[in-house]
Amino acid sequence: MFKRDWNRRTCAKRGHLTYAPTEPDLRARLHAATALGDAWRCLRCGDFALGAPHGSGPAADAPLVPRGKALRDLFVLRFLAVERALRGVLGILIAWAVWRFANSQDAVHQLFDQNLTVFHPVADHFHWDLEHSSVVDTIRKTFDYKRSTLGFVALGVLLYSLIELVEGVGLWLNQRWAEYLAVIATAAFLPLEGLELTHHVSPIKLVTIAVNIAAVLWILLSKRLFGLRGGHAAFEAQRHSASLLEVEHSAGTDSTQLAKA
Repeated sequence: MFKRDWNRRTCAKRGHLTYAPTEPDLRARLHAATALGDAWRCLRCGDFALGAPHGSGPAADAPLVPRGKALRDLFVLRFLAVERALRGVLGILIAWAVWRFANSQDAVHQLFDQNLTVFHPVADHFHWDLEHSSVVDTIRKTFDYKRSTLGFVALGVLLYSLIELVEGVGLWLNQRWAEYLAVIATAAFLPLEGLELTHHVSPIKLVTIAVNIAAVLWILLSKRLFGLRGGHAAFEAQRHSASLLEVEHSAGTDSTQLAKA
């Protein structure tokens, strides 16, 4: 079965990332002398890349480069970030439309009633009671809302959309606070989405609530939020254990201990 190599895939797009540690043993394991010049191991994919290293210093100061599962998780997070950002932009547009509607409610009402008559012949042909259809009734109910009520609706949609945008930016930057925000904000609206299903079930609503539940569970467990699976300490330990420098350092230490034995 084909297995995607996230490390090489990312290096192919962004280029290699090399580092020269000052520790002699570790430095030797990451360096190779070739006929074309010095080569250093990439901290992400592990391949040797010709040229000077991108950085140097103590191994403890080296950048912590996501590799393997951590890199795949970052890809999933950024997919969620884009989805949240698109939601935020769409929400802002809806809030603006509601606000505009609230400020020209009477004019829109008159325009709606005038244009509705155009569809009467088509509706009569298909024996459809257009005047009492659910869609038309719903639209007409909105004309009865107070301007202040529509203003509060627009404000609520705007605030929710801004939260989605902030969440999207934070997830894209791989910030832990954004993961907490994503879980709390998404979980808070799950009961409302479930309540909507009791009134009307549609494939889009089912897919949406399934995606949101899966996203909450995945972020909770994979990022070890709220102390789950060892919490933040275990999450950081896992990240460092996947670092190429940590792997090479452990391998070098193990080899030294075997030689002494």
